[in-house]
Amino acid sequence: MRWQDGRRSTNVEDRRGQIVKGGAIGGAGIIVLLLVAVLLGADPGTVLSQITEAGGGSYGGGITQSGTISAEEAQLADFVSVVLGYTEDSWTEIFRENGATYQYPALVLFSGGVDSACGYAQSATGPFYCPNDQKVYIDLSFYQELKDQFGAPGDFAQAYVIAHEVGHHVQNQFGILDQVTEIQRRSDEVTANRYSVMLELQADCYAGVWANRANRAHNIIEAGDVEEAMNAASKIGDDNLQKQTQGYVVPDSFTHGTSAQRVRWFQAGFATGDINSCDTFNAAVV
Repeated sequence: MRWQDGRRSTNVEDRRGQIVKGGAIGGAGIIVLLLVAVLLGADPGTVLSQITEAGGGSYGGGITQSGTISAEEAQLADFVSVVLGYTEDSWTEIFRENGATYQYPALVLFSGGVDSACGYAQSATGPFYCPNDQKVYIDLSFYQELKDQFGAPGDFAQAYVIAHEVGHHVQNQFGILDQVTEIQRRSDEVTANRYSVMLELQADCYAGVWANRANRAHNIIEAGDVEEAMNAASKIGDDNLQKQTQGYVVPDSFTHGTSAQRVRWFQAGFATGDINSCDTFNAAVV
């Protein structure tokens, strides 16, 4: 991925190295749900109780490092700020085309654990978006897990993760998150899971839309990049993860979609660069 010459977003908050005094989040059962769901990019607001947002960090001035940061970590944080900048540019253009104004999310770098307006989360929960404070949270160690544990290396796979979470922010601005949350509140578990799948697949499609627009504007994609993103989407499909962890698949428990679905919807967004291609809720085949 060509990113070194990209614009660095000023909406990155660095909490790495800070001591987080997080409270309990409702017992081991909720922690298990977070590990399964949020690791794949789910909205933690559906499983974490809302708490008062923790202070700290800095805004508006790029990345402010705390503690000892290695050169590799510094470069990775720099990469994240560029990817966030690309998402800002792409979604600003898309919203403008649709007569709306895009409000930038913040991106929080953390290590170990973090307090958000959606609750306290440990690094094991993976990257997530919190609609209550409109921030994306990521412990950069997740990228090593993505490579080693899930077999999804590459910088464009890393960019896909960020673009997916930003996709949830777009859904939040469109009011989609609120609508789905209300439907899920009134639904049984199987129906609620089905809507969660449609929500996550739409975020995958939005990630594809971003990839299309960012490449069109900045020529960021190199040979093999799209394959890296699709590989990452495939490796974190519900069916693939359930086979690995329990040896069998339970479709009614899916919350993010199968590997094939995640790849197909990313491709749909990437092929068109059009958000209208991402209506997973009314698609004949999800």
